[in-house]
Amino acid sequence: MTCSICGRRAPCEISQATGGPWCKACQKRRARCAGCGQIELIRGGTLTTPLCAACTRPDPSFWRGCPGCGHPQLSTRSCTRCNLRQRLRALLADGGDVRAGLRGLHDTLAGSDRPNLVLAWLNKTAIASILREFGTGQRAVSHAALDELPPSKPVEHLRAILVAAGTLPARDEHLARLERWIARTLAERADPEQRQLLHRYAVWHLLRRLRQRNTNTTHTTHAQAVTVKRHINAAIALLGGLATRGRTLADARQGDLDAWLTSDQASHRRDAGHFARWANRHKLTSLEFPATRWQGPARTIDTEARWAQARWLLHDHTVNTIDRVAGLLVLLYAQTPAAISRLTLDHVQTAEHAVRLRLGPNPITLPEPLAGLVLDLAARRRGHAALGDQGTSRWLFPGGRPGQPISAYQLAERLRQLRLSPAQSRTTALFGLATELPAAMLARLLGIHIKVAVAWQHASAGDWTTYAARYSRRKPATTQDPTPATQARR
Repeated sequence: MTCSICGRRAPCEISQATGGPWCKACQKRRARCAGCGQIELIRGGTLTTPLCAACTRPDPSFWRGCPGCGHPQLSTRSCTRCNLRQRLRALLADGGDVRAGLRGLHDTLAGSDRPNLVLAWLNKTAIASILREFGTGQRAVSHAALDELPPSKPVEHLRAILVAAGTLPARDEHLARLERWIARTLAERADPEQRQLLHRYAVWHLLRRLRQRNTNTTHTTHAQAVTVKRHINAAIALLGGLATRGRTLADARQGDLDAWLTSDQASHRRDAGHFARWANRHKLTSLEFPATRWQGPARTIDTEARWAQARWLLHDHTVNTIDRVAGLLVLLYAQTPAAISRLTLDHVQTAEHAVRLRLGPNPITLPEPLAGLVLDLAARRRGHAALGDQGTSRWLFPGGRPGQPISAYQLAERLRQLRLSPAQSRTTALFGLATELPAAMLARLLGIHIKVAVAWQHASAGDWTTYAARYSRRKPATTQDPTPATQARR
């Protein structure tokens, strides 16, 4: 039959509340009630105007009610929320009240808008055992205690929920996992001299530089962690290649390096140059490994395709708002998926009937309809996390874990599904913007490094070397000159 709520043909039952057919999916569907505004199980209405049980049949005598909380329902059994509270007390309370350090977690889970999903999550064996250890005191509620467990997605999701509930303090997870990986990798090196050299390079150079680039509010991205791992693996490969020739980094000659680079066993050739140049600067070796200078984009710059994709995203209302805003930020403002994923509500500024987005030190005034799309995204954003992130996240693009943004990889994958290449689109956008703006202005508006802006300016043959001199020689415009020519120049 045709379901009276969702309108699709499916195996249905006759609803006792409405007398109409409703399918199995709608019997489990939860949404915000159009009558009372609460997120409840749908018992009437439609998908656009869903109604809960109390709003579908306001007559209280029709409903039996939950024996625990009195929630209106047809069954006399305990409702899902009462079952959730009972399950939480069984896991987090050791024969009495919930421990003080776990009350925030208890209240967050018990007050979730989707208690059925929380209950299903608590019934997983791995999660239930960890929470029971927290409740009985067998395991301390800390990041270090979770680090002792085998790494897995359920453990990381539990950590994110504990942080969102305020039970654990927030920390840089990518950096923490990177530090543990470095410790394990260095411990596997049998040669103590190699281990000491790699420790100096990895900890005192790579990690130190990474911490300097990121602040307390800007955490390490997945791409940054991968880059550090690649550099360390390249250093290990170079030291191993020299060791097979009976050489160390200190006594190796240029011919040994060239022989390794041309051998079939060499790996990470390009990234090994970073380690060799660092060692040369610190007088640890005499090897020279020149860096490859970037000569501009290697692929064809298709400006027409870029503008065609931008027009499509601006005016196609069938595309998800998240994908439209992210794609337009790549196509129009040359932003990377990593930079887009870390945008927060504080980056969006509304004042004097204008919407500004702060990508760099200076905010950019967004034109319509992009300005309306950004405001709509800020108002309706919602991640896929069922716990701890009920539309209150500070991220403009919330992710699947509570309190965390969408990952750069997932955002790039969503753009690729729209047949939009983030890397190529950003290259085309930078090429076009570099021909129109000076390097200093490009860096301030887009949030890129000044050296990157200068390199793109040279690659696009944009001659802005005399811009500052010509600007300083301009005569200041007077507000008393009403001629059309003056107004046009302004």
